[in-house]
Amino acid sequence: MKEELPEIDQKDLVELGLLEGVAIRMPRDESVLRALADFYTRVGRYEDGLSVDRRLVKLCPEDPMVWYNLGCSLALLGMRAPALRALRRAVTLGYDDVEWMSRDLDLRSLREDRAFRILLKKLSGEKMNSAGS
Repeated sequence: MKEELPEIDQKDLVELGLLEGVAIRMPRDESVLRALADFYTRVGRYEDGLSVDRRLVKLCPEDPMVWYNLGCSLALLGMRAPALRALRRAVTLGYDDVEWMSRDLDLRSLREDRAFRILLKKLSGEKMNSAGS
């Protein structure tokens, strides 16, 4: 069954136009790009969100949240192997919210993937080890 995408109402169209306009004028502004990528994902424009996430990875290559969001965009588009690589990179850079990662709806296409379960287990172990230190 195909996932039903949310309808974009007039308010969303205004917000989208504003964000896209600001992103054109300020193409390297991380906060604008983050908001735009989030908006695209929220309204089901996953390819557009992926494009912005890829721009953010180039601007912020050491930011774990940027890599996590890239992994989510890739997973939403069914690109499992690249999504897992992005998520591993996020974890390597310090992403550690295993609870959220395990229930994030954007990652549901990965839930049955062995490599994803191993990543969650590794992240859980690292979190427990750091809590015990």
